[in-house]
Amino acid sequence: MIGPKIFNTSTFCAAALASALLVPVWSIAAPVSYTIDPSHTYPSFEADHMGGLSTWRGKFNRSAGTVVLDRAAKAGTIAVEVDVASVDFGHDEMNAQARSSKILDTAKFPKATFNGAFSAFDGDRPTEAKGDFTLHGVTRPMTMKIGKFKCIDHPLEKREACGADVEASFDRRDFGIDFALDMGFDPKVDLNIQVEALRDPK
Repeated sequence: MIGPKIFNTSTFCAAALASALLVPVWSIAAPVSYTIDPSHTYPSFEADHMGGLSTWRGKFNRSAGTVVLDRAAKAGTIAVEVDVASVDFGHDEMNAQARSSKILDTAKFPKATFNGAFSAFDGDRPTEAKGDFTLHGVTRPMTMKIGKFKCIDHPLEKREACGADVEASFDRRDFGIDFALDMGFDPKVDLNIQVEALRDPK
């Protein structure tokens, strides 16, 4: 007959430690702050030209912001600021017209912002964010869809980096931008944002 096993404190502690090491770090971590990397973040957009004659495409070359993410709690916040005067169609004349009072009026409204929170997750991966979008001096609610999201240990930066592809759309009439609508232009604007952010040092 085999007697009862003797409780071994050292063995128990070792087993508990091994189990803890198998738990993903993010599942027990507190909220983590990230700073958007402006050299790898380019908010871009598509807008109609002449009622479907072609599509205008452009981007903004300067942006900044922060992200706070708690993947275990499925929560977090986003704060982004875009320098609207950095609009770039790859065409100097179009850039100047976009900056003018006829469209973006960047002298009067130099910044566009989004301030919101993650509103949906797939496991620990955020898939949606809702918040307030301000453009041309007007603020409206906006929902952003996060199609791709990934975090890695960046081999060059030597810290964690997260990246995402984000989509949203809005009606520019809601922001007081009515340029050429009387010529049949569609007022819908589609946003396609590639963003990367680096984890803040502790």
